[in-house]
Amino acid sequence: MELVARLGLDVPIIQAPMAGTSTPDLAIAVCNAGGLGSVAVGGAGAADVRAMIAAVRAGTSRPFNVNLFVHRTPVAAASRESAWIETLRPVFAQFGAAPPPALQAPYRSLADNPEMLAMLVERAPPVVSFHFGLPSADAIAALRGCGSLLLATATNVEEARAIAAAGLDAIVAQGIEAGGHRGMFDPAASDPQLGVMPLVRLLVREGGLPVIAAGGIMDGAGVAAALDLGAAAAQMGTAFIACPESAADAAYRAALTGPSAHRTTMTSIISGRPARALANRFTALSAQLDERQVPDYPIAYHAGKALNAAASARGEHGFGAQWAGQGAPLARAMPAAELIATLKAELAAARPPAA
Repeated sequence: MELVARLGLDVPIIQAPMAGTSTPDLAIAVCNAGGLGSVAVGGAGAADVRAMIAAVRAGTSRPFNVNLFVHRTPVAAASRESAWIETLRPVFAQFGAAPPPALQAPYRSLADNPEMLAMLVERAPPVVSFHFGLPSADAIAALRGCGSLLLATATNVEEARAIAAAGLDAIVAQGIEAGGHRGMFDPAASDPQLGVMPLVRLLVREGGLPVIAAGGIMDGAGVAAALDLGAAAAQMGTAFIACPESAADAAYRAALTGPSAHRTTMTSIISGRPARALANRFTALSAQLDERQVPDYPIAYHAGKALNAAASARGEHGFGAQWAGQGAPLARAMPAAELIATLKAELAAARPPAA
């Protein structure tokens, strides 16, 4: 539990960073309740992230996590992107809309964003985490030099070894059950699709860095199971979507409590990278479309966001990026502080202190 002690946590729970869903208010509530709150800033610019960090600091004196995307620079391919636009054109037409005339990457990787790195070093968040890969050695050294504790996601042993070799502080072991984007470094590589249980055990056996279990964990019993496997803490995302402090819209919240929660699915067509979502009209297109033709992440997201906007304007909310893990049916709608208190009590019941 050295990692938990370093973070000063009352409960070994990290609220997963969820771009577009987690908020400073959610992070503040989790931190003040004794967990580690997170903000996901991969889709924001440096000025907006500075404001988010300031907002969290104004609401809590406890450590918090700032999560960034470190995907490879997308490769623009005009013919491929034009073909994808034409593929989606009939779907847009169902809502009286046309797709964008051309696609652009809606946001940058930390690897291509020196302004973001400079701002992070200046503001020195207590914890910084990376998804989709690792920044340069110089960036890691700069963030370590300002005192940030560094985490990164691994979906297999090879990625975990790269994280350890880079000198980070802990590994987030993301099982295939997890909602949202797979954190794999190379989305074109073969994915062993390890569940969180075997992945955690494999990484614990490797030794070295503390392991944080992520994927399908929704209650205190799940947290206890992760700790019993050797994890230092559990990261939970889907469990917090239904909290009032999250930015999930009404359609997302309704889908989380409906039959779609029992049928999450992995798809690349929404963003260009594999991600697990609640089954909806967008994910259903995967059965009709060739995912090999999807443009690079996050260029494909431009089309996905535009399609959701067009459909939503006509009252159809089944084209949202409604990310969720396989434990979605276990979600509970309650304030984040109450959820942390509930999880803490469940964890204590599942792992009573030794006599």
